[in-house]
Amino acid sequence: MDKNMAAFGLGLLLFGLAGQGHSCLDPASAYAFTGAVCRLTYPAAVVLNEKTTEVIKAAFQHAKYPNIEGEKSMSFIGKLKYGLLNLEIHNLSIGKSEFELRENVGIGIDISNVSAVFKGTIKYSYGSALFTVGHSIDFEIESKIDLVINSKLWQRKATHSNCGKGKVAADTSDCCLTFHKLKLLLQGDREPGWIKKMFTDIITFTMKLVVKGQICKEINKVANILADFIQETAEEFLSDGDIRVDIDVTSAPVITSNYIESYHKGLVTYNGSTSVVNASVFNPDQLSEDRSLHFWISDDILNPLVTAAYDDRRFVRNISGEDLRFLFQKELSTARPELLNKWLSSEEPLLKTWSASDPHLWTTTQGTSVKAVAAVELSSAKQDTPPVLYFETEVEVLVRASYADKNLILNCTTVHISISKISTSPDISESLNAYLQEAVEKIGIPKVISYLEPELTALMNEQGLHLFDLINPEVIPQNGYVVIQMDFGFPHHLLVDFLRKTLD
Repeated sequence: MDKNMAAFGLGLLLFGLAGQGHSCLDPASAYAFTGAVCRLTYPAAVVLNEKTTEVIKAAFQHAKYPNIEGEKSMSFIGKLKYGLLNLEIHNLSIGKSEFELRENVGIGIDISNVSAVFKGTIKYSYGSALFTVGHSIDFEIESKIDLVINSKLWQRKATHSNCGKGKVAADTSDCCLTFHKLKLLLQGDREPGWIKKMFTDIITFTMKLVVKGQICKEINKVANILADFIQETAEEFLSDGDIRVDIDVTSAPVITSNYIESYHKGLVTYNGSTSVVNASVFNPDQLSEDRSLHFWISDDILNPLVTAAYDDRRFVRNISGEDLRFLFQKELSTARPELLNKWLSSEEPLLKTWSASDPHLWTTTQGTSVKAVAAVELSSAKQDTPPVLYFETEVEVLVRASYADKNLILNCTTVHISISKISTSPDISESLNAYLQEAVEKIGIPKVISYLEPELTALMNEQGLHLFDLINPEVIPQNGYVVIQMDFGFPHHLLVDFLRKTLD
């Protein structure tokens, strides 16, 4: 595909991901305050180009065409009063769309060969003070239109005293419609008559003004609806419950002939506290142009997300019943102490575990390291029963993430385990240490991963990730950040359903 050819749909969808113009910082200055970056390349344009027709149709079909009234003096019939009523659009078809990424300027969009039939009713009267004749007649207007838009993107609510606030909005006011055909048919009669000749010039001129105004207005509306939808969806995808992520832009985007790149704060908010990003390691050279879609995510987002999850008591788990008994069927090289055998055979054994301190996360080229202290308590589900055993374990693991068959996969390697604060009979606490250390490594950590994988997958699917065709996604850990890159397929029905539900 030629690099200067793609989709009006892409232009509208990109309104939610990049903003040009009214920004307080230039991109280079904003890098330090950037927690997340999105880069869309031309392969993404190929995918989004498939959605052009639906977006254009939505703009035409949902435009509200007002009734038009006017009057004109005619030498041979006196004063002519007329009204164009109940204007509707039918038989809409779209030719092709082209767009051009204009470096450091914006997006030029060219839609050609839009064919449509406008139907309505003409009510008219003519005459003088002595007599008046009135009629009503249905009409059709066959049209072929080219549409050119020079779109600009701006940061809503961004003022000199309010830098970086608000979302990106679209300005498509530089909108031009060229009519290559505008043919009036009265009640389906294709033969010329004096009424048709009389109305042709009047209606042609009026229709051009009305259609241009309403279509351009509707395109701007659709563009901003999509912009808001994309940005809100992105925030929702990174948020859950009381944990929120602010993805307001930190700067105007960079627009080149090959990609659009937008920069976002990525500030995590929980319980009135907001994280800080002021020393980000981002540099554009850290992203390639090899795939359709690239995300750059800083540890400055990931670590506060983990902290917020800890503060929200997300890292708490109770295990009992058959799940607990199955867990301890794992064969270990260290013999299981009799204390634990008695506990497992007791009535309603219960294992409680929770994070005893704020986990710490950092990323290197080897993967994402997580260090945490977990507390473990073995007791009975019966009330007022003292714990059989309590201990804490400091664990450091190295995690590499991948995504396949619409599931998150976490490959975990243990780096360090230590056991402390064992609370049980003093005479056996020392013999427990070796068993607990092996149990944490071979039973505890795999069990935590078995919980995290489906729960994080389910959390992402709640935001609709499973509806997209993600092609060969890669998660690439680097020093202080993670790059996620992929090709993708955009589900046709999602855009159609969204436009229908939003605009109807």
